[in-house]
Amino acid sequence: FFLFHSTGIASQRRSLPLWMIALVLLGILVILGVTIGLLVHFLAVEKTHYYQASFNVSGASHNYDCGKRASLESRALIKNLENVMSDAFHNSSIYREYILSQVIRLSSGPRGVTAKILLAFKFSLAKKDNMWRSLRSILHQMLKDNKESLLTDPSSLKFMEISKDDAENLVINCCGRRLSLISDDLIKGNNRIKGGGPSKEGEWPWQASLKWNGKHHCGASLISKSWLVSAAHCFVRSNDTTKWTVTFGNMVNHPYMKRNVKTIIVHEDYQIRLKDDIALVQLTEEVTLTKDVRSICLPDATQNFSAGDRAIVTGWGKFYMNGPHPEILHQATVQIIDTDICNAPQAYNGSITDSMLCAGYMSGKADACKDDSGGPLVSLDPTGIWYLIGIVSWGDGCGKVNKPGIYTKVTFYRDWIANKTGI
Repeated sequence: FFLFHSTGIASQRRSLPLWMIALVLLGILVILGVTIGLLVHFLAVEKTHYYQASFNVSGASHNYDCGKRASLESRALIKNLENVMSDAFHNSSIYREYILSQVIRLSSGPRGVTAKILLAFKFSLAKKDNMWRSLRSILHQMLKDNKESLLTDPSSLKFMEISKDDAENLVINCCGRRLSLISDDLIKGNNRIKGGGPSKEGEWPWQASLKWNGKHHCGASLISKSWLVSAAHCFVRSNDTTKWTVTFGNMVNHPYMKRNVKTIIVHEDYQIRLKDDIALVQLTEEVTLTKDVRSICLPDATQNFSAGDRAIVTGWGKFYMNGPHPEILHQATVQIIDTDICNAPQAYNGSITDSMLCAGYMSGKADACKDDSGGPLVSLDPTGIWYLIGIVSWGDGCGKVNKPGIYTKVTFYRDWIANKTGI
C-alpha cells in the first residue's frame, strides 16, 4: 500500500531586530503626538465665529438696510440697540471674546420692527457649546432688561450660528464693513505711505485708482455701486471721460475689477489749492460688490471727528517726493490735528479753512505723497464701521516737519454730495 503523508512547510518565527522595533514604536509615538497636537491645536486655537440674531421692537415703523442711508429715527434706534448690545457683552463674562454686534436690517411688520443683527466673537472650538449658551442667555437678558425703554420683545429672539461666507453675504451691501478683517479692525501701528507699509488684500475695499490714459493718476473712494468721490485737482489736466478708467484691487497694475467713466462732476467753486477740492465720478456700469470691492460709509454733515482721533490714509502714491510708486496699495496711520495748530505761522500760516481737515504729525512721520491725491482718509467708529472723513488734497512736500497733510473735509460737503448723487 501506499502511505501518503503531507509535507508541511515548516515556518519558523524570527524576531525583528531591536532597531526595527524601536523604529516602529517611534513612528507610532510620532503619529500619536501629531494627532494629539492637531487635536489640541484645533480645540485650543481661537478663531472668529459669526452669529445671526433677530428680535422684535415695538413702536414706530422703521425700514432700514445697511446698504442705504437710514432716516434720523432709524439711526437713533440702531445706535441705541448697538450701544445696549455692546454694553451687555462688555459687562459679561465673555467680554474678552466679544468683537462686535451690528444692526444689519430693520423691517416693519405686524409685530413691530424686526431687527436683524450680526454678531462676531473670537474663541476656541473647545468653548463652543458654553459660548452658545452664554450668548443666548446674555441676549435674552438684555431684551428683558430693556423691555420698557426700547420696547423689545424677549420671546421673539431667534439666534443661530452662521458661516463666514453667510456672514459675508449678509453684509455684502453694507458700507464701511471689512468682514474678512473684522477681528483686525483696531487702528494700530505707525506705517506710512511715505516709507510705509503695504496693505492686505481686501483691507481697504473702497479704494480705487483713477487712471488717465491707462496710467495711475489719483485715488478715489467708492461710495455706492456707481459713484466715487475724489479731488477736483485730479481733473485739471482733463475731464474728458473717454480718457479715464477706474480700477479696483490691491495691485494698481493688476486690478481685480475695471470700469469706464460716464460722468465727472467737479465742484462748481473749485479754485486750485484753495478750496472746494472735491469731485464726483459716475461709472458707466455698476461694480459688483465682493469682499474686495465695497463702498465706504459717508458721515452725516453733523458728525464730529476730533483732534487727536486716529485715521488711516491709503494710496499708491510715491514713497517720497520724486521717488518710486508701489505696486501694492499702501496705508498710513495719522492723527487729526487741530486747525489752529495747523494754521500756526511755522505751519500753514492761516491757509486752512473750515472746509479742510489737517491730519498727520507735526513732527513729520506719516503722510500722503504725490499721486495719493483724491484718495480716502477713513476713520473707524466704535461699532466697527469705517467712514470717509477726508479726501487727500494738498500739502507742503511729504512728511515734512510742521507740514502735515491737508484733506478736503467730507462732512463740510455732505449735502453737496447728496444733492449730486442722491446718496
